[in-house]
Amino acid sequence: MTGPRIAIEETGLDLIDPATHPARDAAAFRRIVAARAALERDETELRDAVAAARAAGDSWTVIGAALGVSRQAAQQRFRDI
Repeated sequence: MTGPRIAIEETGLDLIDPATHPARDAAAFRRIVAARAALERDETELRDAVAAARAAGDSWTVIGAALGVSRQAAQQRFRDI
């Protein structure tokens, strides 16, 4: 699996001293980075979908039902859209 390219400065890896943290297989690290990137993409898609639903005239009740939450919970989470 290949994931997004992330600068070392963004991960904090530049703060790790190789003398005290020996090298190991980074597969788990890469998996975490890829999962985080997927969550960010999915959150963007969800926000876009909610915005489109609101623009189409869907109520917060309908959006909440689609999300499996109450109208109030949907509105609170996405009120800035």
